[in-house]
Amino acid sequence: MNTVRTDNTMGTTTPISSPIPAGELTFDHLESTVPAELVTAGLAGVSNVPYWLDSSQRPEALPALEGHITTDLLVVGGGYCGLWTALMAKERDPNRKVVLLEGHTVGWAASGRNGGFCEASLVHGESNGEAHLPKENKRLGELGMENLAEIAEAIERYGIDCDFTTNGVLNVATEPHQVDWVREEADNHPDMPFLDRDEVREHINSPVFHAGFWDKDGGALVNPAKLAWGLRKVCLELGVKIYEHSLATSLEATATDSVTVGTAAGTVRAAHVALATNVFPSLLKRHHLFTVPVYDYALMTEPLTEEQREAIGWKNETGLADMNNRFHYSRPTTDENGGWRILFGGYDAEYYFGGKVKPQYDNHESTYRKLAAHFYGTFPQLTGVKFSHAWGGAIDSCSRFFSFFDTSHHGRVAYCAGFTGLGVGATRFGANVMLDLLSGVKTERTELEMVKKKPLPFPPEPVAWLGVKLMTRALAKADRNEGKRGPFLRTMDAIGMGFDS
Repeated sequence: MNTVRTDNTMGTTTPISSPIPAGELTFDHLESTVPAELVTAGLAGVSNVPYWLDSSQRPEALPALEGHITTDLLVVGGGYCGLWTALMAKERDPNRKVVLLEGHTVGWAASGRNGGFCEASLVHGESNGEAHLPKENKRLGELGMENLAEIAEAIERYGIDCDFTTNGVLNVATEPHQVDWVREEADNHPDMPFLDRDEVREHINSPVFHAGFWDKDGGALVNPAKLAWGLRKVCLELGVKIYEHSLATSLEATATDSVTVGTAAGTVRAAHVALATNVFPSLLKRHHLFTVPVYDYALMTEPLTEEQREAIGWKNETGLADMNNRFHYSRPTTDENGGWRILFGGYDAEYYFGGKVKPQYDNHESTYRKLAAHFYGTFPQLTGVKFSHAWGGAIDSCSRFFSFFDTSHHGRVAYCAGFTGLGVGATRFGANVMLDLLSGVKTERTELEMVKKKPLPFPPEPVAWLGVKLMTRALAKADRNEGKRGPFLRTMDAIGMGFDS
């Protein structure tokens, strides 16, 4: 089939060769219509090292903890949440002794594997926030925008080199029925004008895009690993002691004024502890049913040629997301040699029976093939482009799809988790909440219903696995049925475990 695109630089039309039959430009058809040999060739020789971590700029690991030390604040976890907690603790009180323990290396898990979308939303979209916290949803939106602005300010102030760009996210309709959704979003937000088919393709050229709106202010793009490494560098400069390959295995009260956390080779006695372990098991057992690990996967292309870039027309460093329940996300990035690549991920969200985080789950061949087929169908002018990296990682998901908080040991321990894919931006807000909670002083943040109210726990296995599978099938069915939510999804909505971003 030949579709027609508008050449944005010349104002003429030229054909795009597409492997998809006419009238079947939907993701539901792509896996069977894109030739299997094309997918196989595109994925041949990929590296399964997460692209962002496969870098010459990756710092050498710091020594592990040995022996016994004391500190004012101990942070457990070296992802974004832990790093922001340690950094801002030193900003609040430069004389405070701060120690951070990381079980592997800083930024190794979700913080170094994600798509690099740094979003303002703290509640996974206005609709989801309205469903769970209607009384404070508007204020949470304002706090999210403030948090994003403060992230940008901190990156600039500390000179963190992480390719931070603020061109927002283009949200697109890939099915005709989604055009009305896009129009409604644009009508509710005058700063996000409605873009018709031709206007969307002037930004990013694809035959599957029917309409869209460009959220210029609500999101930024970042190299996620470089952000984690940059925060690590700042923490060290501010005097934070960081120990890598130091997995925290125990937490217990040792006196009325301290808590002790143990590792394989040492212990830390701290006046206060911030637990930022996210998808990994909490040192507080009561949290174990509040999060489940859901695995997300992504591909990165090899560098595109100038002709290929011209054909796709993606001139701005803008993120891209579609409006499906099982949505895709995509974004451009420039590699260390100046090459321009495209990340393409999402759609599948895999939950494995038992709810464990295991290395063998980091790769999923059938999902890689599915994503490759969707990529070639979305951008047929890039048919033949190969992928250099294919990887996955676990997301800490909770039943309300945004973070929750807790304290223990008479307020000496604070905890947050459950970011459900929003962690690039929302972890900084979560870090501020934990520091407020540990201070013992009431603030606007500590009094939020978001902070005081917890999500519903997940049921134990095998019910959890069955529930996730039913949810996944119901969401896929809704995507095939013009977004109409069936009985299962409506029931989940009613009990507070539904999702509508």
